[in-house]
Amino acid sequence: MSNIERMTVVFPEPMAAQIRAAVKDGEYASTSEVVREAVRLWSGRRRLRDEEIAALRRAWDAGKASGIDGPHDMKKIIREAMTAARQPTGVRPE
Repeated sequence: MSNIERMTVVFPEPMAAQIRAAVKDGEYASTSEVVREAVRLWSGRRRLRDEEIAALRRAWDAGKASGIDGPHDMKKIIREAMTAARQPTGVRPE
């Protein structure tokens, strides 16, 4: 059996009422079960956030490592994009 630590948690009355109602309605066996599920969901959300941040950092690093930097001629970029948009699919101007 895993180690269990008893903790005291205080909830505002509206939250406490929701927890009690979930137990009363049979959705959960106990208030502790409700809190454990909430912590599991919170932990999962934190893990996903950490993964998203790591993915953004990798994308940032890849962008920086691509070597493309410095001033850009936006008029030229727009002209090239407009020209490419007018070309039939798969055909790009040289």
